[in-house]
Amino acid sequence: MKHSVVLFTSDRGITPAVAAKAAEDLGFHAFYVPEHTHMPVRREAVHPSTGGTELPDDRYMRTLDPWVALATAASVTHRVRLGSAVALPVEHDPISLAKTIASLDHLSGGRVTLGVGFGWNIEEMTDHGVPRGRRRTMLREYLEAMQALWSEEEASYEGEFVKFAPAWAWPKPMQQPRVPVLVGAAGTEKNFRWISRSADGWITTPAEGTDIADQVQLLTTLWREAGRQGRPHVMALAGKPQPDLLAQWSELGVSEVLFGMPDRSADDVLAYLHRLAGKLGLDSRTNEEGA
Repeated sequence: MKHSVVLFTSDRGITPAVAAKAAEDLGFHAFYVPEHTHMPVRREAVHPSTGGTELPDDRYMRTLDPWVALATAASVTHRVRLGSAVALPVEHDPISLAKTIASLDHLSGGRVTLGVGFGWNIEEMTDHGVPRGRRRTMLREYLEAMQALWSEEEASYEGEFVKFAPAWAWPKPMQQPRVPVLVGAAGTEKNFRWISRSADGWITTPAEGTDIADQVQLLTTLWREAGRQGRPHVMALAGKPQPDLLAQWSELGVSEVLFGMPDRSADDVLAYLHRLAGKLGLDSRTNEEGA
């Protein structure tokens, strides 16, 4: 079971490059960042953590572009994986986004993980022209179209939301046939069937809590029913590093645990990462050999 970190990037505090370099040096498996293009002032959408329209903090309106952030991180690291937790592909043009992600994977040496979400903030999605009630279909088409561009010499796609005639597009990602795709969503049968058809794994949400045994079992069952090989990648959100809980998750088959960085000064964040690495018993040399 791998140990990774996520930085809720903003225009203050530690930069993604400094945080990712520290994460790599300390032996963490991956470094993740989120995405919000903007935050509508008037919203009816319920935040998954607060249970209301209020936001946990103001970083939601100050979030850096994830791909620019990860590109700066890629330039100062060589091993740590770089991912989104989570990105919102349907807020972009799929052909351009495919180019951006493929370029990052190519330049980073095949280290990108694409974590995606359906989008809890309906008003944000609406501003991008995403029809309410069609987010899942739109995301599925975006992923299929991007995979075609990533893996086919002459790619084309014909869908409801994405259409393009045969085209050439390079660079291709180093990871084939696509960069790994993880979906951050509630642990429901509907979402797990979607993941089993269209993605490579699941990212838990704060609503799941720590007792995810039933969800992991259900996802594994649906994964096999869909004819998928191996096991789905499961990334569990963690708070404090609780040894008993981490042992339970490892036995359960959780692939990766994700710890959030605090919204504090750069020095405080670096101190936190050092403490966390120590509690987890990480070692950069051991992690690199087993990566």
